[in-house]
Amino acid sequence: MHELNLEQLSALLAVFTRAGVEADGSTEGQLLAQIRTLHAEREEMESMDFDDCLGGACKL
Repeated sequence: MHELNLEQLSALLAVFTRAGVEADGSTEGQLLAQIRTLHAEREEMESMDFDDCLGGACKL
């Protein structure tokens, strides 16, 4: 499966916000929670500086 990039994940979050979806037990809410998690992880990965990993300091 194709992984979504940060821009695509941000767009999905915006769509869920405009639709008024809440992160609850519904299917839509569970999907929103997963997208939020993926967005946060992707954002962290893209903000990492390669220097952060020198000497094995980073944890991927």
